[in-house]
Amino acid sequence: MSSCGYFEQEPKEGIVARVHGEYLYVSDIQALISENTTPEDSTLIVNNYITRWATQKLLIGQAKINLTSDKLGRFDKLVEEYKNDLLTGAYKNVIVGQQLDSTITESEFESYYQENKENFKLNYMLLKMRFVQLPKSYEGFETIKEKFVRYDQKDKEFLSDRNLQFASSNLNDSVWIKKEVLFETIPILRSAKDEVLKKSNFTQLQDSIGVYLVKIEDILNQNEIAPLSYIKPTLRQIILNKRKLELIRKLETDITRDAIEHNKFEIYNNE
Repeated sequence: MSSCGYFEQEPKEGIVARVHGEYLYVSDIQALISENTTPEDSTLIVNNYITRWATQKLLIGQAKINLTSDKLGRFDKLVEEYKNDLLTGAYKNVIVGQQLDSTITESEFESYYQENKENFKLNYMLLKMRFVQLPKSYEGFETIKEKFVRYDQKDKEFLSDRNLQFASSNLNDSVWIKKEVLFETIPILRSAKDEVLKKSNFTQLQDSIGVYLVKIEDILNQNEIAPLSYIKPTLRQIILNKRKLELIRKLETDITRDAIEHNKFEIYNNE
């Protein structure tokens, strides 16, 4: 069976295949073939599609003959319900996309956080920390260590300017991170964690790779309340989802009320 001949037929003669009273047309398969497809691949693609189409139609035909009318009725109802869900869902999404206000103020974040903070207990330890990894023979090590521990504004600028000289580092100690992320970054901490993971603790460690300066600024343990700054992305999704649900409820209420007011919807009393 050749695919090239399919596309040369006129629309009135554009029938490719038939199963009982259903037809497959050239227009149904044209999109399967791109300009870069070879004639051999075109033939294979088209023939496979035709076979799958025919097999499906034949199976559907046999199903309609052999399945009970009750079962067919249930399937028809499921198909109709699925179609309705797709249509109404798509329409709701359009309306929500047009009307949703995605701006969330700091006071809104704070208010939701305070009202629901008991729902945000940690399942893991969080830390605020900074670290620097240096080669063992790093020149000026004591200066780096002194500024790392003291860490006033001038020290921050000094270390930041030399950040590229460090094997690895994290100088932003205002951001909460998971304990496991810290262990993955500095594996030596796993064996020294009892010594290191204490609030306001400074530790100097060394392995075959280099020397590590670690300063823990703050710690939150499992079951403590997660800080607002850490869960703000989660709060954003929660607040936006609440707004979406409110918009959808308003849409459903408004469309029903409008239909009643304009005599498009009424409930008959059959008592």
